[in-house]
Amino acid sequence: MPMVRITNVRKAYATGFEALKGVSLDIHEGEILALLGPNGAGKTTLISTICGITQPTSGTITVGGHDVVTAYRGARSLVGLVPQEINLEPFERVMNTVRFSRGLFGKPKDDALLERILRQLSLWDKRDNKIMELSGGMKRRVLIAKALAHEPRVLFLDEPTAGVDVELRRDMWDIVAGLKQSGVTIILTTHYIEEAEAIADRIGVINAGEILLVEEKTALMTRLGQKELRIELHEPVTALPTALADRGLRIEEDGQVLVYTYDTSKDRTGIATLIRDISEAGLVLRDLQTRQNSLEDIFVGLVTKQEDAA
Repeated sequence: MPMVRITNVRKAYATGFEALKGVSLDIHEGEILALLGPNGAGKTTLISTICGITQPTSGTITVGGHDVVTAYRGARSLVGLVPQEINLEPFERVMNTVRFSRGLFGKPKDDALLERILRQLSLWDKRDNKIMELSGGMKRRVLIAKALAHEPRVLFLDEPTAGVDVELRRDMWDIVAGLKQSGVTIILTTHYIEEAEAIADRIGVINAGEILLVEEKTALMTRLGQKELRIELHEPVTALPTALADRGLRIEEDGQVLVYTYDTSKDRTGIATLIRDISEAGLVLRDLQTRQNSLEDIFVGLVTKQEDAA
């Protein structure tokens, strides 16, 4: 059974607004799933529902086989959550804050473990500081330490590196890599698409409360990724010669560049005949470059397509 199983989950409010519209998703043990979506897409609502912070209007969610509604304690004990908002007791000290979080889950005292977590997050020398004495980035580190204190098997990171320094972001991904090796399941929401592209095993795209796709990252890039051939001309053109009108070329950079998009999965790209036809049309090439579609291009294309369909 998947570590997290979400089946036809809806979340509607009294106003009639549907934050989640029949979401179904299986998340496997030990994988990193990156959930991408614009503001208001339903990312945080989905995480909050899985963590039991809010209840679904309909549908079911299980974590480690425990239903998040009917077996809440069993499900929640497996989950660590790093929320977007910094919600810490300002007058409490760092070590006590993390120790208290571990105690909330009924875990025995283990200061050696907490020391290891604080050292990983460069917080050990701040362990006796009050939360109010810390910078915003350090407070974010404390949130991460709190989420890890009870040794969760599923870790939710809701925009964890938004607005934080590069050092914390690097530390964060080092910790995530170590957790994955130990079998922890990690669900990440992020606006930094390059991070999802770098560390995720699978990519999910959510918009307007609906999952648009969930796919293994490499397969997604192969299936949806396209390449562009950018052809720089020796002399700019104002219009395409008639012989090239049906070749799907775009004119860019004030006529200095022709852009040809092709699918890398097809047997023939058509590049060889295109170059020949360009030459026969009397255009002189100065340079050729290719560019692979990024995950961001794919993401924007999916969301735009859904909005256009609506």
